Amino acid sequence: MAAAMGRLLRHVSAIPWGISATAALRPAHQLLITCTCCRLACTLFKRTAIVNREFKDLSLDDFEGKYLVLFFYPLDFTFVCPTEIVAFSDKPKEFHNVNCEVWIPTLVAWINTPRKNGGLGHMHIPLLSDLKGPGLALRGLFITDPSGVIKHLSINDLPVGRNVEETLCLVKAFQYVETHGEVCLANWTPDSPPIKPNPAASKEYFQKVNR
Repeated sequence: MAAAMGRLLRHVSAIPWGISATAALRPAHQLLITCTCCRLACTLFKRTAIVNREFKDLSLDDFEGKYLVLFFYPLDFTFVCPTEIVAFSDKPKEFHNVNCEVWIPTLVAWINTPRKNGGLGHMHIPLLSDLKGPGLALRGLFITDPSGVIKHLSINDLPVGRNVEETLCLVKAFQYVETHGEVCLANWTPDSPPIKPNPAASKEYFQKVNR
């Protein structure tokens, strides 16, 4: 799965920073990404990873029954990328508390560079062995459920990083729907009033918030 997702996000050739990577994708590719990936089951894969500075083989089987955030970025030893990786690594308890793991394919040597020098330093999440090939990956993020089904994907253009709190909120939202059978409104938070996915029952919510 990870390799396939990486290929999906990667360009045929590297795109200069001054050119929109999103604009470089053909409309047919955009349609493929947005319409065919969500709700697909992930294929099993196995990769070597660094866990607490030790090499370990990891596969999707090791995390059966958990949510998974799989996170891609364009380049090692750059500017936005380490801020994203460090931000996710600094929230291990928050993700573990919602039964979720975060995997990031990266260059293992990057952890040997101190954070004050633009490196990663000590990581609290598994770092998969680098999956990069020819070309440049976009900032793709995938969320899968405990059955390995893709529930969310997002792709940022190169200059803009992602929001860890937003990712956590998405995981919680999918879990809420799974547990309660209700749906999550726009700008949902765990404290938001629920909406029942039924024409009659949903009126309770609309009448409450539109008095």
